[in-house]
Amino acid sequence: MAYIFHQDELPKLVSAVPGRERIFFVNQELANIDDMLAGVMYYKQGAASPYHLHENCEHFYFIIDGVGTVETPEGVREVKSGDMVFIPAEDKHRLRGVTPLFYFEFQAPNRFKTTILDGTKEDLLWNRVDGKVWVQS
Repeated sequence: MAYIFHQDELPKLVSAVPGRERIFFVNQELANIDDMLAGVMYYKQGAASPYHLHENCEHFYFIIDGVGTVETPEGVREVKSGDMVFIPAEDKHRLRGVTPLFYFEFQAPNRFKTTILDGTKEDLLWNRVDGKVWVQS
């Protein structure tokens, strides 16, 4: 069976820490699988994820629009429209929007734990526009 979703029909998640929004297209709730997590993210200019890592999870960003930076232990590199970023499992990283940033995110498997290295527990809280709260594991 194929699933077809339009972003306007899916729950929008707004970060408890201002400046980030996400819409999942594939997750346990929508597709009844936990093999992957995929969706789009919007960052306002200057917004950033915490410096963190994901245990047991490969992570990809495909930058659709805007300019950002990816921080890893090796340093900070600029990313822009058309760039694909691969973060291996357990690798420390942070993404920041230099300009407003729009990207596709893919994580697999969706059975992972996120560890915040520089930030707060609020960095993992996402408020659903429909009033529910989704907590990143």
